[in-house]
Amino acid sequence: MDIGQDLTGKTAVVTGASSGIGAATASALAREGADVVVAARREARLESLAADLESAHDASVAVVPTDVTDESAVAALVEAAVERFDGVDVLVNNAGVARGSDLAEMPTEDYRTMMAVNCDGMFYATREALPHLRESAGTLVFIGSFAGQYPRPFNPVYAATKWWTRGFAKSVSAQVGDDCAVTVINPAAVRTEFTVESEAEDAEFSTAPFEEQFAPGEAIEPEEVAEAVVFAAQQSPSMVSELDLYDRDKLTLLDG
Repeated sequence: MDIGQDLTGKTAVVTGASSGIGAATASALAREGADVVVAARREARLESLAADLESAHDASVAVVPTDVTDESAVAALVEAAVERFDGVDVLVNNAGVARGSDLAEMPTEDYRTMMAVNCDGMFYATREALPHLRESAGTLVFIGSFAGQYPRPFNPVYAATKWWTRGFAKSVSAQVGDDCAVTVINPAAVRTEFTVESEAEDAEFSTAPFEEQFAPGEAIEPEEVAEAVVFAAQQSPSMVSELDLYDRDKLTLLDG
């Protein structure tokens, strides 16, 4: 018995698609037969990704350079997806950033950047795509974080944005659950080029990309998150409400 829906011919929009989780997710969805709309600020990266997906999976890919903090740009992204592929079946709210850590020393610009990308960007994309997702009985996926589930001392503002993501996702699900599925995926650290940047002059934390901080096997791989997104998108009529992806010893850090 086949379980889950075939993604062939479905339209998926992925934000933050120029690298890491977003790029891996776009690839996994294309492999499953979906038409993919890739969005991020780095157009050259998107064009290269699109060429790879078209070659590897014979996929239909639309490149739409987008700054998710610009609501008009996000509206144009969804409009482009609908015009090219006649609708939206999956939205992957993935774009996110981290800035700084110490609250007392955090520049206001770091705070505003995290709020704008991690919260406003997800709101804009969800608002624009929701009518189309309800029409298609589609799936709305939020990339949350381990940081959005447990209190922690490192970067309370970033953590708060991920608590916001999780709360927003579950509340959206409560509002529109009769019409579409909503899934939040919470990975622990993922081995990507994700970097904790800062405007502060004396940052005391590592600003190296996670792919350099962690050796293979020490953290989640972006392809693992991508497979979780595909799994969520394939569920019908049931849905995955929340899915956690942790390295096996992650919760041991909470002992004591």
